[in-house]
Amino acid sequence: MLLKVILGVWVLAVIYTAFYLPIPQTGLGDLARIIIFHVPLAWVGVISYLVSMINSIRYLRKEDRFYDIKARCSAELGLLFTMLATITGAIFARSTWGMFWNWDPRQTTVLILLLVYGAYFALRSALPDEKVQARLASVYSIFAFVTVPFLVFIIPRLYHTLHPDPILNVSLQLRIDSFLLLTLIASLVAFSGLFAWIYNLQVRLMVLNDVNRQEILRGD
Repeated sequence: MLLKVILGVWVLAVIYTAFYLPIPQTGLGDLARIIIFHVPLAWVGVISYLVSMINSIRYLRKEDRFYDIKARCSAELGLLFTMLATITGAIFARSTWGMFWNWDPRQTTVLILLLVYGAYFALRSALPDEKVQARLASVYSIFAFVTVPFLVFIIPRLYHTLHPDPILNVSLQLRIDSFLLLTLIASLVAFSGLFAWIYNLQVRLMVLNDVNRQEILRGD
């Protein structure tokens, strides 16, 4: 309970600071505040996919349904956080380059990533047998994560992109001060903690639903 309270206060403090801290950058002005949310959202998305892959490997080794549930929950959160990162990135693009979507390499690879993990859930829903579903989904999750480093870190760097790389690129004339940097780090910690809390809660709910469903099928 205490950890939840601390996490809640931390997240609220980050949100408050993000809206009220002085912005020293030139060129972007207050638009730079979105960095404090966009970067952590993208970071947590990648972490979620990594957790999904790890649990998929553990399922294939032990065939314990609990790991399949954990893999599915983390993939769901990865999809959610990636969508939110895409939305905040589109807002940034609209204010900076005049349109929400311009098929920039970074935007295109993120869209492909969303389709890759959207297919993960399409595969799960297409297989009625739970064991076959869990096994094939686990294999797919492992191969899906192999694409993550390429789509997020490698391919966008092979082409000219409007997206700042790194996010605080001198081409955007960003000059970050220590306070803004600390706020960004605090936001990374806050969103990572938020992911851990939602992930744990989602796993517990899915385990309970799975137990109830099994009892119904057995007629208990």
